[in-house]
Amino acid sequence: MSFPAVVTFWYVGASNPGAVLEAEPKADRGFGRKLLAQLNPRWPITPIGQFPLNRSTKPSRSEFYIAGYPGVAVLQTFIEECGKLSEISPELLSAVPAADVFVFAQGVGDGAGYGGFAHFSGDTVTRSLCATRTALLEDLGLPEPFEAPFWAGERAEQIGGISLPFEPVDLMDAAETAWLGVDISPDGPDINVVGYAVDGRPEPKVESREPQAKNVAEVAARFASPSADYDDYEETTADDQGGEFAQLADASAAAARRVGRGLTRRWRNLKDTVVEKIRHSDR
Repeated sequence: MSFPAVVTFWYVGASNPGAVLEAEPKADRGFGRKLLAQLNPRWPITPIGQFPLNRSTKPSRSEFYIAGYPGVAVLQTFIEECGKLSEISPELLSAVPAADVFVFAQGVGDGAGYGGFAHFSGDTVTRSLCATRTALLEDLGLPEPFEAPFWAGERAEQIGGISLPFEPVDLMDAAETAWLGVDISPDGPDINVVGYAVDGRPEPKVESREPQAKNVAEVAARFASPSADYDDYEETTADDQGGEFAQLADASAAAARRVGRGLTRRWRNLKDTVVEKIRHSDR
């Protein structure tokens, strides 16, 4: 039994990967390009953007989200048939030399509801669990402490029968947070990555924009001004509107930094969400 899924590989050599990711390191385009060329020298590699992994839409077919940080690397991609993670592609599993590799899979489309997580220490699988709510595909190794409340039925409504007492995707999220030592959800620090396509598509064109407003009031005034570049009755492109909203979010974030990092992150999340939805509006 297998499902279409988005699979994330974390290659860890650092003793404290959480500390590395908390620092929100930037991603290097060259790292991902070299990694993909190593996986398949014949692929036509096209950069498609830079963005936070934990606030982006998931990669589609022939897309990879990649980053390398000090002692930690991440690769996320779409896999057409994913089942037992102990049998995951050896090429992807060994793409980056690392003492520990953590793999997380979330079903999409027809595979919604499938979730899996696995820990490889060298070539050895120390723990792997892959399942849907009603089918346990793989259960290798001993359960980790973070799994206890899920198996006890404390994290999901019980539906009876032969179903598992938890949603596999929820347990997968808990495994990722526990093993990496940091919150990987949209509420966590930015996981900066570079996106690539290997299907021959052209690189997205980035149009030059007018200088951004310097403060919230200036941007807000542009929205309210009767002489603005567009109004409710004009046809505007998603890119135009996305740029304006991004400017507003940027200016708001600058003001929020005076209040504290927590508020800044909420504004930044708003900007990332708006821009990311627009970037993928053609899907």
